[in-house]
Amino acid sequence: MYRKRIAPMPNRFFRALLCLALLLCAAFAHAHKPSDSYLSLQLDASGTRIAGQWDIALRDLEHAIGVDGDGDGAITWGELRKREQDIAQYAFAHLSVARATADAREPCPLRFEQLLTDQHVDGAYAVLRFKVECAAAPASLAIHYSLLFDLDPDHRGLLDLRANAASRAMVFSQETPELVVRLDGVERTGQLRAFVREGFWHILHGYDHVLFLFTLLLPAVVLYRDGRWTPRASLRDAMLDIVKVITAFTLAHSFTLSIAALGLVSLPSRLVESAIAFTVVLGALNNLFPIVTERRWLAAFAFGLIHGFGFASVLADLGLERGNLALSLLGFNLGVEIGQLAIVLVFAPLAYWLRETFFYRRIFMPGGALAIALLAAYWFVSRAFDVSS
Repeated sequence: MYRKRIAPMPNRFFRALLCLALLLCAAFAHAHKPSDSYLSLQLDASGTRIAGQWDIALRDLEHAIGVDGDGDGAITWGELRKREQDIAQYAFAHLSVARATADAREPCPLRFEQLLTDQHVDGAYAVLRFKVECAAAPASLAIHYSLLFDLDPDHRGLLDLRANAASRAMVFSQETPELVVRLDGVERTGQLRAFVREGFWHILHGYDHVLFLFTLLLPAVVLYRDGRWTPRASLRDAMLDIVKVITAFTLAHSFTLSIAALGLVSLPSRLVESAIAFTVVLGALNNLFPIVTERRWLAAFAFGLIHGFGFASVLADLGLERGNLALSLLGFNLGVEIGQLAIVLVFAPLAYWLRETFFYRRIFMPGGALAIALLAAYWFVSRAFDVSS
């Protein structure tokens, strides 16, 4: 009696399953605007005195020391005033400025002066104004920053330093807690590198942006015909589709990133972040119930305009001068594109390799799209209706 032999499942099935698991694990991280603070330092004509302003998000202060006295979820001015000295003590325990020479650091004492509040695109911030006094005019400043690194390793401190009629923008991170800045010139290459790294970091940690990219890439290696997904005939066709949608998305978010960072257009953070989550929902649902199957690049362009406003929130609040902002904007955008390209180069070959399998078309695509849609819907509700996670 003839008995049909059942072939063992190929190794690529298990590899793909592992990739799906990793994708879902990454996706379940809570997507939100990364924690940032904004530090501005301005040297006077003598070079020995520095006026400082430090904007720290109230949500970060609540997480660090607890400033919501009655626990009602709304931090009032009265509650901040009661904790003014605690806030200053906490903040300045994590910041130091020194006159740097070739072989020594001479500390410059910091003196807290005033607590105010301000509204940034992503919520309310405490504004700490302070003075720094150096014994002699420094040729270089060594600035050490460690705010929130023990609580949030992804926290960033964005520095705007102005001296000798020039402005410099730099970034503190857990990996780079100290910056030594020469004051007799502006090192533009270093600034460009810093913001390229920052843009790369932000795209890889912006899970909503990453998942939207996946909604664009998943159907790039297949075609929707007669009510089902069928594999594309050639790698050339798949890559051409990827190039179209990624280029459209890039051009769109680069445009709105630029106009928003330059202050030409300003939208509320809650509206932008909610709209970004909604684009992810729509992108995922289109993979489950295909409506836009041709000219997907048009949808990528339209949604990319929204995502650009999300990227811009990092630079918009730094208050950089136009020339300095242009360089930071260029570096940040380059970093975003490099991160985006890295994702495409990793995912696209894997998707093309698996495109003919039952697993990819009947399990991976719909399963991944459903998981992304549900997660993005949760983000949308949380952001639009201010529901705490």
